[in-house]
Amino acid sequence: MSPADLPSASRIRIVLVGTQHPGNIGAAARAMRTMGLRHLALVAPMRYPHADAHAMAAGADDVLASALVTDDLETALADCHWVIGCSARSRRIALPTLGPREAAAQALQQAGAGLQVALLFGRERTGLFNEELQRCHAAVQIPSDPEFPSLNLAAAVQVLAYELHSAALRDVETEHPQRSRLDPPASHAELEGMFGQLEQTLAAIDFHKGREPASAMAKLRRLLLRADMDAREVRLLRGVLADAQRMARLAQPQLQPSSAADGLSSPPALG
Repeated sequence: MSPADLPSASRIRIVLVGTQHPGNIGAAARAMRTMGLRHLALVAPMRYPHADAHAMAAGADDVLASALVTDDLETALADCHWVIGCSARSRRIALPTLGPREAAAQALQQAGAGLQVALLFGRERTGLFNEELQRCHAAVQIPSDPEFPSLNLAAAVQVLAYELHSAALRDVETEHPQRSRLDPPASHAELEGMFGQLEQTLAAIDFHKGREPASAMAKLRRLLLRADMDAREVRLLRGVLADAQRMARLAQPQLQPSSAADGLSSPPALG
C-alpha cells in the first residue's frame, strides 16, 4: 500500500488563499500530486483558471480539475475539524507553533482518526492575515535562513507535502493502527456559528463595557479551540448562550404604561 492509498490522504486538503500568480497554483498542484495529495482548494485566486497554472502543473491536471474554487475562506474550511496555518513569521497570535515534521505527524493523526484536515497557505507577498490565522488550531513555520527567509509558495507546499508523505510512509511500514475517537471534533462551520453567537451574547450583556471587543474575542477563540469540542458540546454551549441572550432581553428596561392622569409616559428605569 502506498501513502496515497491511505484513507487519511483523502481527508487532507491544501488551501491556497489569495494566490496572485497562476503558475504558483499549478506548481503547488504538482507538488501535491508527487506526494499523493489530490485535494486542493483555492480561495479568491487573483487569476484562475489560467494557462500558466496548467503549464506549471506538469501533468497534475487532475488536481486542478477537482479543485474547489471559492470566494471566501469559510466555504473552504466549513467541513474541516483541524486547520494548520503556514506562516513565515510570528504575527503576535498565540497559536501553538509546530515544525513541518511535527505538523505533518499531527495532521496525519487527525486525518487517520476520521477528521477533515486543512493546511492553509497565504499570499505570495503578505502571507496569511491575522484574522485568517485566528481560524487555525496551530501554525507551522518552515525553518529557513533568517537573512533570506522568503520561501516560494509552491516550495512551501512541497515541504509540507513531503513531510506528510514521509509520515504516511512510516505509518505504512509500521502498520500503525489509526484509532477513531467516539465523538469527532466540531466542524469549522459549527465552531464559527458558536463564535458568532458568543460575540452577540457578549454584546447583549455589555461584557466589554465600552472596550474594544476584538482582543477578548481573540482570546476566547484560542481558549475554546484548545478545548477541542465535539458537535454535542458546541450545541450545549450554544444553548447556554441562547439562554443568556434571552435573559439579557428580559433585563432590558421597558417603558411603563401611559398615566391616565397626565397622559405622560413614565421614563424608562435606569440600567
